[in-house]
Amino acid sequence: MPLLKMYALTAVVLTLKMAVNSVVQGVARNRARVFTVEEDARMMGGRLEATEVAIVDKAARAWRNDLENIPIFLILAGIYVMAGLGRGAFEVYCSVFMVMRILHTYFYLNGIQPWRTVAYTVGAITMLALVIQLFVQVVLA
Repeated sequence: MPLLKMYALTAVVLTLKMAVNSVVQGVARNRARVFTVEEDARMMGGRLEATEVAIVDKAARAWRNDLENIPIFLILAGIYVMAGLGRGAFEVYCSVFMVMRILHTYFYLNGIQPWRTVAYTVGAITMLALVIQLFVQVVLA
């Protein structure tokens, strides 16, 4: 698969994954009828609480974790595409990172350890490998 196409697929899949996480939060709030914003509670006929229900809080933490990892990966992957480096390694980086981010969210929402940490770590190592390749083949070249 051409580099740009793989990059686009990665960006789209990760965006959809994050959108699903947002839907999880909205559905959970509506099912529990618990809201932390007064106008939301009033509009939805729910009750106002100081804290979110547990699954909404977990989904929000997974979202924040995504925001700490996905943009960095996409920036690095964009540099890789612009540099026109090899296709094979890029497909591995993107595929592994996508799968690990999806699994990380699934494991996070379902409280599955140690697999949540394994998924995070494999994704982080994948990003580190991408960084090393960029450093060697772009920065030092």
